[in-house]
Amino acid sequence: MSIDNQIQVVLIDDDPHLRQALCQTLDLAGLNVLTLGEATGLTARLSRDWPGVVVSDIRMPGMDGLELLTELHGLDPELPVLLITGHGDVPLAVQAMRAGAYDFLEKPFASDALLDSVRRALALRRLVLDNRSLRLALSDRQQLSTRLVGHSPQMLRLREQIGALAATRADVLILGETGAGKEVVARALHDLSNRRSGPFVAINAGALAESVVESELFGHEPGAFTGAQKRRIGKFEFANGGTLFLDEIESMSLDVQVKLLRLLQERVVERLGGNQLIPLDIRIIAATKEDLRQSADQGRFRADLYYRLNVAPLRIPPLRERGEDALMLFQHFADEASSRHGLPLHELQPGQRALLLRHSWPGNVRELQNAAERFALGLELALDATADNPAAGVLTSTPGGLSEQVEQFEKSLIAAELTRPHSSVRSLAEALGIPRKTLHDKLRKHGLNFADSASHSADDE
Repeated sequence: MSIDNQIQVVLIDDDPHLRQALCQTLDLAGLNVLTLGEATGLTARLSRDWPGVVVSDIRMPGMDGLELLTELHGLDPELPVLLITGHGDVPLAVQAMRAGAYDFLEKPFASDALLDSVRRALALRRLVLDNRSLRLALSDRQQLSTRLVGHSPQMLRLREQIGALAATRADVLILGETGAGKEVVARALHDLSNRRSGPFVAINAGALAESVVESELFGHEPGAFTGAQKRRIGKFEFANGGTLFLDEIESMSLDVQVKLLRLLQERVVERLGGNQLIPLDIRIIAATKEDLRQSADQGRFRADLYYRLNVAPLRIPPLRERGEDALMLFQHFADEASSRHGLPLHELQPGQRALLLRHSWPGNVRELQNAAERFALGLELALDATADNPAAGVLTSTPGGLSEQVEQFEKSLIAAELTRPHSSVRSLAEALGIPRKTLHDKLRKHGLNFADSASHSADDE
């Protein structure tokens, strides 16, 4: 049985009278204490993030204090271990300190000495765990920034939501258009959770034939149907201890939805043709590109399943709502593709940058990634119907007359150039091929600011 995190001190001594006296001292000081008569098996009962300290005698039958110290530090080198020594064991205690013991107390010792050492050790333990937690949180944020690229408010909010939900046990419903990155979000939720060591199983319900979907998801026993010659473990059971990502959940039949609802509520699965209920420790992440509430109102999706799934929804914003994230994502994917193919990096020209900013990206991130791959390969930057004439495509996609379209195109070109690093207004003007005064006038006309440039110096403003 594991040791509860409410236990602050594990006290080990084979002398029952001394053990009782020391326990009373710690207990009167308001500390939660667990007493043991031997050290064997203690390490298996502790987790690496257990927030307490260990106080142990050195000389004990079976595993002694030095052996325990070595074993505990194999679990966590920063776990404080206080050793109790007899008068003749001082050289041994010095050896233990060199091996990493937090402190040692020579018998007989005052109660205050024990309490002072234990309290200092507990304070150190809290600091270590706080720092460890902070480092993990920073690492998680860096992982999210790498996987979900973008600085738009929508993406910052999405990363915050993923960080908050990942550590919970809650099932999640991901809402997003085709190509928006629903599986990327699902995998991030899994990898940042305490289930990261368990399996991540992804299945697209829309790609499964109606005749095999139940067998694929729930498994079957031999003879469950014609052709079922041996037992099959379903995806839910296979994902036990981890996460199952179920994409295009809107395509599931109403009969399968009933079984899914039962699984979500009871956390058990029953194979087709079987009678055994198999308990599951599993997190379900479902994803859809449709409005499930509307589908439920139209009778195409079970309302009870919708409400059961909609406890923790995550909406992935389409790329067209994310402003200049498109440029950052494009460069990210283009750099990855160039590295993968062993090709030199290509630089986007102002007209190409404006095109990327103006494009509506109906295929979302998937479409952009394909465009970045073509660009890295040195192929023409062609986006749907605007392939033959990108500039014209940008202009005609803007409502209004010619004058308004030209102004919008001009603004897009300047805004695109502002996303690149410039040391001064002069370098920005030179990149655009216009005088500095003209640039100042156009920045003012379009409501743009040189301070929005990726990097700049005030020396030449």
